[in-house]
Amino acid sequence: MYPYHFHADYYHPYDPTSETTYYSEYDVPEFFDDRSFPSFPSPGGPMGPPPGPPGFPGQGGGQGAQSGPPSAPPPTFVPAQTQQQQAGTFAVDPGSIRGCLFRYTYIWLRNREQFWFYPTFVGRTSVSGWRWTGYRWVFFGTSLRQVQSFTCV
Repeated sequence: MYPYHFHADYYHPYDPTSETTYYSEYDVPEFFDDRSFPSFPSPGGPMGPPPGPPGFPGQGGGQGAQSGPPSAPPPTFVPAQTQQQQAGTFAVDPGSIRGCLFRYTYIWLRNREQFWFYPTFVGRTSVSGWRWTGYRWVFFGTSLRQVQSFTCV
């Protein structure tokens, strides 16, 4: 056994039947000091966070939510919505909108909202990216069920 090794049984502070000795951070026994545990580098140190799966937002490997908004505003026109687009299905297929990744896309939602969108991630049931507010890009995500139709330019 190592000279500075310390092991205490689990103690639940709210369980009155527990008989294990409990040491709080303010009541540390004398034989328990900083040499008891090895030091580890902090997460995100010199090597950075571990890589994630390709395209997963917020982590390495692929273009996900970490890619910023477009550097320019979207086109100034509103594309015409065709009769076929208006009919729509119950939910947009992820494969169909995946072709619009990293392209200016005009979206019509079921709640009658419509706007320019710059998709950066398409999941099985959702899409996320950057939405144009009229004067700046804001990060936005929605369920594919809410998308009535779309067209990318």
